[in-house]
Amino acid sequence: MKEIIEKLRQSFIGDLAKADSSAQVNELRISYLGKKGSVTDLLKQLKDIKGSEKKTVAEGINALKSFVESEIAAKTALIAKREEDAAIEATERYDVTMPSAERLGSLHPVTIIQREVEEIFESMGFTIEDYSEIVTDYQCFESLNIPKHHPARDMQDTYYIENGQLLKTHTSAAQNAIMRKYGAPLRAVFPSRCFRNEATDASHENTFFQMEGIMIDENISISNLIYFMKSMLSEVFRKDINVRLRPGFFPFVEPGFELDISCLICGGDGCPTCKQSGWLELCPCGMIHPNVLTAGGIDTEKYTGFAFGLGLTRLVMMKYGIKDIRMLNSGSLDALSQFTSK
Repeated sequence: MKEIIEKLRQSFIGDLAKADSSAQVNELRISYLGKKGSVTDLLKQLKDIKGSEKKTVAEGINALKSFVESEIAAKTALIAKREEDAAIEATERYDVTMPSAERLGSLHPVTIIQREVEEIFESMGFTIEDYSEIVTDYQCFESLNIPKHHPARDMQDTYYIENGQLLKTHTSAAQNAIMRKYGAPLRAVFPSRCFRNEATDASHENTFFQMEGIMIDENISISNLIYFMKSMLSEVFRKDINVRLRPGFFPFVEPGFELDISCLICGGDGCPTCKQSGWLELCPCGMIHPNVLTAGGIDTEKYTGFAFGLGLTRLVMMKYGIKDIRMLNSGSLDALSQFTSK
């Protein structure tokens, strides 16, 4: 078996020397390390070797496997660099100072709506905050009254990172930091991108935009929440919008609601975008739970507040009559270039 291993090693060295493209190196990797590769086949033969010889043979095969892997990695990097240099050399030279003959780009519709909504809330005394898209479990869940193993976590299919952090599933993950930054009274909105590992359809995406808003002061009530949301929507759509509040469960608010708007795609008649209901969920909201205020360093004996998570992506769909949310992340220039920041 030792001779077979050495023979295979020499054969590999010869084959690798002949490979001069990324495709050929990849074919070589499959030939030696794939499910039916030569090295893989040797590993399968270990079961037929008995006694003390098995350990020696296994060490030899594993050493060969490591050698093949490292040599392929090195050759792949070398060829990639060579191909990149060749592509750069072959690129047509152009003068970057020349004015473009092509049409200029336009803002993404989400950006347009986000800036418009920010201006509306700034006019009502809210500050605009920014926050990281990668957060800790405490920021995304525990500070929001969602302890470990709480069933509410099943509502959000979360992307976790190897270091224990995660891609934030909702803009509420910034609440604790902003409360601790400013204290009370407080008015702030903080737009951001959110991520959830869920199936996509006409009204659901795994990457979407929200705008979180919180208002904390003395004697804040649900009436204040409804007033600010209706005022914002009326400004965005330039007309009165039908809204409704439904009871909704969110551990970080009590009581909690789902704020829906009448579907502007179908006029409330029912369509795939609103799942034939005539209504589109736009804004989970409610009165901030005392536990969340306490975690943020707010005196719950003196202050109350409301919070909302406005779906910017869905707001864009209603504003521009977009029937499928997936278009917004499609990168389709034909679709996106029609929007302007008028």
